[in-house]
Amino acid sequence: MQNFISIPTIESGLYMFGGHKHTVNGSWSFFEQRHQVFELMVITAGHQITEIRDQAPFDIGPGDAIIIAPGVYHTNRNASSTKKMTYMCLHFDFEDTQIRSQIIGLVSNKPYAADTQLAKLSYQMLNKIIGLSRDRDQQNEFDTQVGIEIVLLTYLRDLNTLMSKIDHKHNMPYSNKETKIGREIVMAIENRVNNDDRDPSFSFGDICKELAISSGYGHRVFKKVYGITPLHFIDREKYKKAQRLLEYSGNSIEEIAYMTGAANISIFSKQFKKWSGYTPSEYRKQGTHKRSVRSKNRVGYFE
Repeated sequence: MQNFISIPTIESGLYMFGGHKHTVNGSWSFFEQRHQVFELMVITAGHQITEIRDQAPFDIGPGDAIIIAPGVYHTNRNASSTKKMTYMCLHFDFEDTQIRSQIIGLVSNKPYAADTQLAKLSYQMLNKIIGLSRDRDQQNEFDTQVGIEIVLLTYLRDLNTLMSKIDHKHNMPYSNKETKIGREIVMAIENRVNNDDRDPSFSFGDICKELAISSGYGHRVFKKVYGITPLHFIDREKYKKAQRLLEYSGNSIEEIAYMTGAANISIFSKQFKKWSGYTPSEYRKQGTHKRSVRSKNRVGYFE
């Protein structure tokens, strides 16, 4: 019999915005765009043409799904010039870099037919979230928000299980060496942000020097594996640290500014407001922070 069983520390960092179900007219189209997060789309009626740069267009029909990876330029349009089309859409992100790289490498940027497991999981998840969101008066209620988070987290868990059955070796668009280097960069950044208060204003060049690689090579590998730039990841880690310090520590805002590498409190305050939509003092006064983000004006640089 075990005398001690530890419980893991969990920080899901779940982000979600721009989700909707929409019926559009014939000839509808959306301009070329890219996001720093994942975009999931499922068609429920009609057909959509999705074009990703340097790939042939995809015709996505009822029940079909597609996950667009972060940083990928794409356009969407109704395949018909006269008939209506209905789709469900959600932009989301989370903190787990390993699962993030697997979604990018294994299942992103290609359509999945309605009878595939991924499409079925995606349809069920979006349909449940749409159902929970129908009552506008209840959208911001705690029970509704938690219910939506549970649905999305369950989807990510099931997607991870599905990806574990895919032959990673022959499907990943990056090598084992690149995966290893990407992971080493992540660990070095996390260590610098969270454990080195002596030099909080480190640069990505410092990280690459520590790992004996060039900055250009490190940047290319990181973006290839994780879909975001290393500078974006550094900013995100610093934001998470600032959140924790504002919520749980007795440090002054000036001290927190220094501990996150900001040159002064003014720069820190501006950057934090860009990240979260709140000033550090406003954020601290809240006491608790909602983990899910469901509107574009509260996603800051995660958009």
